[in-house]
Amino acid sequence: MSTTESPSLFNNLETLSTRELLAGINSVDQTVPLAVSKALPQVEALVEATVAQLQKGGRLFYIGAGTSGRLGILDASECPPTFGVPQGLVVGIIAGGDTAIRKAVENAEDDAEQAWRDLSEHSVNQNDIVVGIAASGRTPYVIGGLQMARQQGIATGCIVCNAGSEVAAAAEFPVEVVTGPEFLTGSTRMKAGTAQKLVLNMLTTATMIRLGRVKGNKMVDMQLSNQKLVDRGERMIMDELGVGQEEAAALLQRYGSVRAALDAQK
Repeated sequence: MSTTESPSLFNNLETLSTRELLAGINSVDQTVPLAVSKALPQVEALVEATVAQLQKGGRLFYIGAGTSGRLGILDASECPPTFGVPQGLVVGIIAGGDTAIRKAVENAEDDAEQAWRDLSEHSVNQNDIVVGIAASGRTPYVIGGLQMARQQGIATGCIVCNAGSEVAAAAEFPVEVVTGPEFLTGSTRMKAGTAQKLVLNMLTTATMIRLGRVKGNKMVDMQLSNQKLVDRGERMIMDELGVGQEEAAALLQRYGSVRAALDAQK
C-alpha cells in the first residue's frame, strides 16, 4: 500500500468536533514543508534541466490527471502574468482535456497512450521538457507520456509523493516528496497536493529567476493587466528609483513595463 493511501493517523473522524478536525488537518499539514526540504537536491536537478531546455528555446510541459493535472495547469497559467513570458512557454495538460479541469472524466487517467497524443498536438520536441505530476506515482496516463517522451529523446521530470514509483522510474529528473498518510485516507488533494504545489512554485519561480525574468526580488516583467498590478508596478518604480507616485505612474505609462521604465533611467 502506498504511503498516500496508508491508514490515516486519525481514526473515527466523524466523532471529532470541528476544532479537533481543523487541528488534526493543520498538524499533518505542518509535515509537508519538511518533506519538500528533503527533496531539494532532486528539485535542484529538475530546475537546472528546465533552465537548460528553455535556454534552447524549448518549453515546459506538465502532464497529470485529476488534482495533479489541475495543479500543473494552475502553475502554467500563472507564468505569463507573473513573469511576462509568452503563452505556451509553460503548458499544462490534463487527462481528459479541458472538461477535466472542472469535473472528473471517468477512466481518463488509465489511458497510457493518450498523454503522448496530447503532447503531440503541441509538436513537443527535443528542446522541450515534460514533467509528469502524480501523487501516487502510478498513473498510467503520466507513465505512458513520460516513457514516450524519453524514447523520443525529450528531457523528462516528475513530481510524485511516494518513493520508488513507476512514474519516477520513467523520468530522468524525478522529484519524490514522500508526504506519508493523508488525514483523510487516500485524499491526495490534501498533503500530497500541497507538496506538489510547493514544488511547482519552486520549479517555475527558480527557473524564471535563472532566466533573468526577475530584478532584485521584483516581478519587473509582469503583465499590467489590471489596476492592482499597475499600482504594484508603480510602487516598484518608486522603490527602485526613489521617485514619487506621480513620476512613477508617468514612467510606467510611457515605457509600458516596470523593466523598461527602470532600464530607461540607468
